[in-house]
Amino acid sequence: MLLDAPRSDLRLLFATRILRMAAYGALAVILALYLARLGFSEKKIGLILTLTLLGDTIISLALTVIADRIGRRRVLVAGAILMALAGLVFVISTNWIVLLIAATIGVISPSGKEVGPFLSIEQASLSQITHQDRRTHLFAWYNLVGSIAAAIGAFTGGALVDLMHHLGAGPLTSYKIVLAAYAATGIILAILFTLLSKNVEAPPLALDHKPTVFGLHHSGRIIAKLSALFALDAFGGGFVIDSIVALWFSLRFGLSATTIGSIFFFSNLFAGFSGLLAARLAKKFGLINTMVFTHLPSNILLILVPLMPNAWSAIAVLLARFAISQMDVPTRQSYTMHVVRPEERSAAAGITGVARTLGASLAPIIAGPLLANPSLMGIPFFLAGGAKILYDLLLYRGFSRMKDN
Repeated sequence: MLLDAPRSDLRLLFATRILRMAAYGALAVILALYLARLGFSEKKIGLILTLTLLGDTIISLALTVIADRIGRRRVLVAGAILMALAGLVFVISTNWIVLLIAATIGVISPSGKEVGPFLSIEQASLSQITHQDRRTHLFAWYNLVGSIAAAIGAFTGGALVDLMHHLGAGPLTSYKIVLAAYAATGIILAILFTLLSKNVEAPPLALDHKPTVFGLHHSGRIIAKLSALFALDAFGGGFVIDSIVALWFSLRFGLSATTIGSIFFFSNLFAGFSGLLAARLAKKFGLINTMVFTHLPSNILLILVPLMPNAWSAIAVLLARFAISQMDVPTRQSYTMHVVRPEERSAAAGITGVARTLGASLAPIIAGPLLANPSLMGIPFFLAGGAKILYDLLLYRGFSRMKDN
């Protein structure tokens, strides 16, 4: 990887990414299925997924905009504790209101993707300890290991539920084992974050600048534009978060948790390895061009998924989509770090990340009722692909003329 970062911090940040994404991957496979097993309707499931993402948005914004000033390590530990507490509540309680509150104020990932303050602060920290010309390559590897971990987590979560059920455990008990592992991961993460060195913190001299309420003092306008676009992209993605796709495959084709977990295993693998190619393309064609021209065809494939006549053809198209859909991730992350100053990186990554989470949070509450109607359950895929294509076109129009490599 040719990295120049302090080795101990680099290893720790990659280790926390791996553990967290494995937990997210496992949770995403079983979360909607668990809520359905508790007897909640598709409408209620959509509501809890939406409020989960909205709660994550508030937590992320509150923590990331102050992270560079109060300490990145402290904020990471706080996020890990919220993750552990949320998982614990889901293990202990089956009450709708209690779960709704825990999902809203805790850190729960129904999408199988990053939530909470972690990604934003880790991106800023990684940018702090590596050279600019290696940043996109580093982010590609960072996303790759996360995707592999999420893939393993998804497969393990689905297989564990079916295995425990086969061994005689009740369905709720099987799901709660995965939830308990999620809570335990939060505790482990909190311990690991305390081991990071002061090298990951924002430069002391840079903090002499007086920031705005959102932690930005030079880059507010461009971050506002990017945030609006990223929110649109995530709004489309919110219709097809992993929990919803898992429920869709279960309702449409009757697939088991193991099979659904296997789908996400391969989709995460394909997505992760595509990031390595994205780093090479970005070096040659630029970050924005790579983001747009790899993302457009993936969204066309997304629209085709519900049009497939059987489960295996739908899975094949979905996997083909994932093979190219995530090439914009390391390039998007690198571009955000490229356009802001070092002391603004946590805030910038946090604000754009919050915008994405907020955009994504609005979609599940719409998708839930659609899944309840067999004639409408394909519409979330159409809405997702359409919103994402619009995002690609607007991003290219607004930023393609700016130098980014």
